[in-house]
Amino acid sequence: MRDDKENLIVNKTFDFALETIDFTEKLRSLHKYEMSSQLFRSGTSIGANIWEAQNAESNADFIHKFKIAAKEADETNYWLRLCKASPHYPDPKAELFSELQSISRITSKIISSSKKQRG
Repeated sequence: MRDDKENLIVNKTFDFALETIDFTEKLRSLHKYEMSSQLFRSGTSIGANIWEAQNAESNADFIHKFKIAAKEADETNYWLRLCKASPHYPDPKAELFSELQSISRITSKIISSSKKQRG
């Protein structure tokens, strides 16, 4: 059963998804549809998987969903780095990278501590 009390990683990933939406709308306005779609899917998927993990059927399911979120964060980092490196794309805000790094660190710690609980 979902516990809707304040949850740092759920809130951070939700806010990150909103920031991702803002940036991908900017890409769309510049007709950068392919990059926008890739980034939109991976950047919003992080929070969707973490949200879903809050209702996991088991500790293993919880860990699995967090691992998927971690992979999506890595993919999002890749797309953002491409935008930053290419002269054909707008430079993402430094805050996007910073927030993504924070999410990745927290996600890793949650996976690690959940594995220890599992035994």
